[in-house]
Amino acid sequence: MTTATTPRAPSRPGVFARTAGWAHRRRWLALGLWLAVLVGVWAAASATGDDYREDYSLPGTESQEAADLLAAHGSAQAGDTLDIVLARDAGIEDPATRERVEAMLAEVAGLPAVTQVRSPYEDASAVSEDAGVGYATVVLDVPSEQMELADTERIFEAATGAEGDGLRVELGGDAARVLAEEEGGGAEGLGIMAALVILVLLFGTVIAAGLPIITALFAVGSTIGLIVLLSHVFTIADYTPYTMMLVGLGVGIDYALLSFARYRQELVNGSPPAEATTRAMDAAGRTVFFAGCTVILALLGLVALGLGSLQGLALSVALTVLVTMIASLTLLPALLGVFGARFARQFTARAAKRAARGKAPEGTLWRRLGTAVQRRPLAALVTAVVLLGALAAPALSLRLGFADAGNDAAGSTSREAYDLLSEGFGPGFNGPLVVVTDGGDAGARQAAGAATEALNGTPGIQAATPPVPTEDGEVATVFAFPASSPQDEATSDLVAELRDEVLPALSAETGADYLVGGATAATEDYAGKVAERMPLFIAIVVGLSVLLLMAVFRSVLIPLKAALLNLLSIGAALGAMTLVFQEGMFGVEAGPIEAFLPVMIFAIVFGLSMDYEIFLVSRIHEEWERTKDASLAVREGLAHTGSVITAAGAIMIVVFAAFLASPDRMLQQMGFGMAVAIFVDAVIIRCLIVPAAMQLMGRRAWWLPSPLARALPRVRLERGQES
Repeated sequence: MTTATTPRAPSRPGVFARTAGWAHRRRWLALGLWLAVLVGVWAAASATGDDYREDYSLPGTESQEAADLLAAHGSAQAGDTLDIVLARDAGIEDPATRERVEAMLAEVAGLPAVTQVRSPYEDASAVSEDAGVGYATVVLDVPSEQMELADTERIFEAATGAEGDGLRVELGGDAARVLAEEEGGGAEGLGIMAALVILVLLFGTVIAAGLPIITALFAVGSTIGLIVLLSHVFTIADYTPYTMMLVGLGVGIDYALLSFARYRQELVNGSPPAEATTRAMDAAGRTVFFAGCTVILALLGLVALGLGSLQGLALSVALTVLVTMIASLTLLPALLGVFGARFARQFTARAAKRAARGKAPEGTLWRRLGTAVQRRPLAALVTAVVLLGALAAPALSLRLGFADAGNDAAGSTSREAYDLLSEGFGPGFNGPLVVVTDGGDAGARQAAGAATEALNGTPGIQAATPPVPTEDGEVATVFAFPASSPQDEATSDLVAELRDEVLPALSAETGADYLVGGATAATEDYAGKVAERMPLFIAIVVGLSVLLLMAVFRSVLIPLKAALLNLLSIGAALGAMTLVFQEGMFGVEAGPIEAFLPVMIFAIVFGLSMDYEIFLVSRIHEEWERTKDASLAVREGLAHTGSVITAAGAIMIVVFAAFLASPDRMLQQMGFGMAVAIFVDAVIIRCLIVPAAMQLMGRRAWWLPSPLARALPRVRLERGQES
C-alpha cells in the first residue's frame, strides 16, 4: 500500500495552506466574522424585505412583438386577468343563481387590484352550450407575477362566498396558481437529515458529521440573505432561493466533505491537528477551488443565452457556489481548530483498533474494484456506455414548455377551474392563441375579420372570436382556441402552421401584418430561443472547462474524456426526466419539461461532475507524479477517493431527491434530474468508466503537445508540484 501524501512539502506553503493556517490559528475570530456576516446580512434583508420579480420577455420573438404592439396601442388585452369559473349541473342562468352571482361580482369589482369585472351574463360566449359552466373575467391592474397573495385571497374568498344550491365557484388564472402552492421548507430538512446519517456512517461521530453541514448552512444562509438584498437591484425570480438551497446544500456539504476527508487522512498518517489542517487544505483546497471555479464558469455560461429569467437565477446560484467554496476554505479550518484535538484522538484510535483487529486497510475494496476493471477495461467501458446511452435515448424526444394550471395539485382551485373550463369549452380554452393584426389595406378591423374567417376554417382550431380593436383602431386582436390543450404537441404544430403558412398567405391578401402571441405561443418562442442558443452555450462551457483542465492536469485526453463523460451523464439525466415527467412514468402527471431546466441542469451538473473528475484524477495525478506507474496510479487514486466520492455523491443525491417532496413541479424536475445525474456520475462514471478509460490510455493520458504546454499557464494542483 502506498502512502497518501507526497513525501516532501514545498518550501513555501500555498495560498490555501496559508489561509487555512490563519483560520486555524485565529479560529474564534474566523467564526465570529462568519457569524457577523450571517447575522448582518439577514438583519439588512429583514429590514428591506425582498423584491423578487420575473422577466419572461423574449426580445426578437414574435410573441414579444405582439405583446409590445398591444401595449403600445393601449389594449386592455395586454393586461392580466383572473377567471371566476361557475359550474352548476342545472345551469347557471336561473334567476336565483344569477342574482347571487351578480352580487358576488359586484363585491369583487370593489376589491384592490381589480379594475374591471366582465359578467358571463353579458357575453353569450362566456357560457357553455349546456349552460352548465360559465366564467367571469376579472381584469387586474398588475401583472400576475406581481399580484399580492392577500389580494388574490380576497378575490377567492369573495367568489366562493356565492357557492350554494349546487353552484361551484373556482378561481383560475396565473395569479390564482399561488393558492395551490404550499410551503416547501420540509424538502431541504429531509435532505439535511439524510446527509447527516451518511456522514455519521462515514466518519463515525456526530460532531465530525456535523461540520460539513454547519459549513454548508452558514454559506447558504448568508447567500440567500444577500440575494434578498440584491433582488432590489437585479431581476431575481421568487423561486431562486429554493434553487439556491438545492444546489448550495449539496455543493456546500460536498466541498466540506472533500476537505474534511483529506484532513482525517492526514491525522491518521500522524500529522498533528494544525499541520493536518494546512496540509489537507493545501491539497483538497485546491481541488475545491478548481471544482468551484468550473461550476461557476458553467453557470455564468447561461448569461450567453440572453434570457432575462435565467440570468438572475444563474448569477444567484453562481454566487452561492462561490460563497460555499470560500466557506470550505476558511470556515471549515476554523471549525477544525476548535475540534481538532478531539478528532486526532478519535480518528487515530479508530485506525489503531482497525489495524489491531487485522482488518484490511481503508480503500482495499476500491483497490480491488480498480484491479477488476483494469483486467477487462474495454468490456467495462463498453457495457457502461451502452447502458447510459440507452438511458439517454428518450431525451431525443424531449418537449420543452411550462407547467400550467393543468399540472397543479388535484383539488386546488386553479386545477379545478382549469378542468371545468376544459370540460365546458374544450381543452384549448385554457391556452388561447392571440392573433394581433397591425394595419391592412382596409384597416386593422377588416383585416382581423378576415383572420377570424381563416382561423375558423383551419384544422386544429375549435373557434376564433370576432376582432377586438384597440381604442385607436390601428390594431385588432383575435383569440383562436385550439382543439388541443396548451401542452399538447398538436398545439405546438398548430402555432408553427399559423406562422409559416396560414397567416403569411392571408397577409399577402389583406396587406396586414399578423403576429401570433399569448402565453402558449410565448412558450414555443422560449423553447425555440433556448434550442437556438444551446450550441453556443455548450461550446462556451465545455471549451472553457477543457482549457481549465488542460492547464490543471497538463493533458489533452483527460479533459476531453471528462467533457464527453459529463455530457453522457447529463444526457442520461435528461432521458430519465423525459420518461418520468414527460411520459408520466410511475404515475407522475405527464407534461412538458420546464423550458429552462435542460440548460440549468446542464450548467450545474456539468460543473458538479467536474468536482468528482478533479478530485479523482488529481489523486491519480498525485500518484502518477510520485511513481510514474499509470496502472498503479489509477488503483491508488480510486482507493484513496472511492469512498469519499461515493459518500459525497450519496449526499448530493439525497439532498436533490428530497426536493421530490416539494409541491413545485419545477423543483421536482430539477431535483430528480440532478439526483439521477449525480448517481450516474459518482457511481457508474467515476468508479467504472474513468478507471477503464485511464487504463486504456495508460501513459498517453498525461500527454500534452509541447506548443500547447508552452501556451497554457502552469497551475499547481498537488503539494510539491512545480509551478
